[in-house]
Amino acid sequence: MPPLLFYLLALTTLGFGLLVVTGRNPVTCALSLAASFTGLAALFLSLDAYFIGIIQILVYAGAVMVLFLFIIMLLDIKAEEGKQRSLVPVVSGILVAVLLAAQVSAVVSSTGIASKNAQNTPLALSDAAGKLGKAALPTITKDLKEGTLPDAKLIGFTLFDRYGFHLQVVGLLLLVGTVGVVVLSKREKGGAP
Repeated sequence: MPPLLFYLLALTTLGFGLLVVTGRNPVTCALSLAASFTGLAALFLSLDAYFIGIIQILVYAGAVMVLFLFIIMLLDIKAEEGKQRSLVPVVSGILVAVLLAAQVSAVVSSTGIASKNAQNTPLALSDAAGKLGKAALPTITKDLKEGTLPDAKLIGFTLFDRYGFHLQVVGLLLLVGTVGVVVLSKREKGGAP
């Protein structure tokens, strides 16, 4: 990927991410979030991580953003736009961002991650499959013998074998959140139940 294209995609992603945080209209913020997700997917595709890039578009920019827009449309946007912002949350947010940046830079400098690149870091394919406990599966074994990394297979087995319960809990939380917003929206419009 040419460096100019990388910087353009990175600036686009960060710019739309900044609009998500600073925007006043919730619909504009949600659409900016979708644009930020799309820029992030383009960055994944430029790193040859096609599976993660496509999932970024399908899951985040597609399904989750439709859910967000649906919930935002149920809320009263005009009541939210009239509220004044306090200085305390803004200062707290900036402080948390600075602390997070300091923590990330300390971890990166202490572990030596910054010195690694694709040329001097070989892929440990058999270790990746061995952590699943499913290395005897014929398709993964065949892919490992060919020297290819079966992204979709390894991620699928990890998600649904090792983290299946966690995935169901996240789905349940999204469902409860959606039902809660509908109930709160109906209560505000129709008065006390």
